[in-house]
Amino acid sequence: MSDIKAVIEQLYVPAKSASENAYSPYSSARVGASVIDEDGKIHTGCNVENASYGLTQCAERNALAAAISAGMKPGTAGALLIFATGFDVLAPCGACRQVMSELLAKDAIVISCHSETEYNSWSIGELLPNSFVLS
Repeated sequence: MSDIKAVIEQLYVPAKSASENAYSPYSSARVGASVIDEDGKIHTGCNVENASYGLTQCAERNALAAAISAGMKPGTAGALLIFATGFDVLAPCGACRQVMSELLAKDAIVISCHSETEYNSWSIGELLPNSFVLS
C-alpha cells in the first residue's frame, strides 16, 4: 500500500483512538498505532509505559502483536500508522524498527503523525537499512 493519503484516511482515526487508551504516566506521550493486514482488517495498539522504562511497550509493537494474535501472517501487512501527542512527528524506536522489518511486508509504508496533514513516512528500508534477518 503506497498511497500515503489513502493510508492516512484509513488508519489515522483508529490509531488516534488507540492513543486514548495509552498508559503513559512517565512521559505523558499518548501513542497509538494501527496496522492493516492483507485482508484489510485494522489492528491497533497503544503504548504501555513502565517505571523501569526498558519494559515499556510501544504502540507499534502492540499493534503488530495484536495483528499476529488475530492471525495475520508475518510479512504481509502493507502499512502501519503511528499517532502521537506531545511530538511534532515521532520516529519509531530501534526495537520497533526491527520488529516492523520482520512483520510488515517488505514494501510496506510506515507513517508517523500528530495530525492528518503533518506527517513523515518511510519505507522499511529507510527505517532500518541492512536489518538483522535470519536466513
